[in-house]
Amino acid sequence: MINSYLITDPSYYDSDFKLLEKSLVQYQPNFTLYREKNNLDYKISALKFLAVCSLFDIVKPMLHGDVDLAFTLGAYGVHLTSLQFDEIKKAKEVGLFTVISCHSEREIQKAEKLGADAVTFSPIFSTPNKGEPKGLGELQRMVDKMSIPIIALGGITTAKEVKAVESTGCYGFASIRYFIEN
Repeated sequence: MINSYLITDPSYYDSDFKLLEKSLVQYQPNFTLYREKNNLDYKISALKFLAVCSLFDIVKPMLHGDVDLAFTLGAYGVHLTSLQFDEIKKAKEVGLFTVISCHSEREIQKAEKLGADAVTFSPIFSTPNKGEPKGLGELQRMVDKMSIPIIALGGITTAKEVKAVESTGCYGFASIRYFIEN
């Protein structure tokens, strides 16, 4: 079975994380990322997020973009942006599972060389404001060519799309809307 990676978004998840808790019960994702780029109280909210995740044995909680905070708060890992390749080494040195967002073969190669544990590759399908989709063919090409685990991301909102990315042999899929709209 393919790994699942729930990503939070403030337009869907409230500050008390009731919807997150409901999604965790219903879908039991392997990884859950707290991503709220403009939250001025990110640390306080991240603590609440981690408390909710701790109620579920299977969930590996990740924080977005902040290696120091992820380490300090005891998160399982950190998800870095495609502008944070220089943070991979630091994340690995403190023992964090490290995922980085990639959009090209060159970025995936760089992430692998620097020691990331996995990458997200996106967008696979059409998704708002994320550019031209890579498609299943390009995802398959990356999975076949690279040895680093690849997590498909972008426009994966239905079980049909999950099955399609699973057929490529990728490590997992990540989504915001899949875990809310199904």
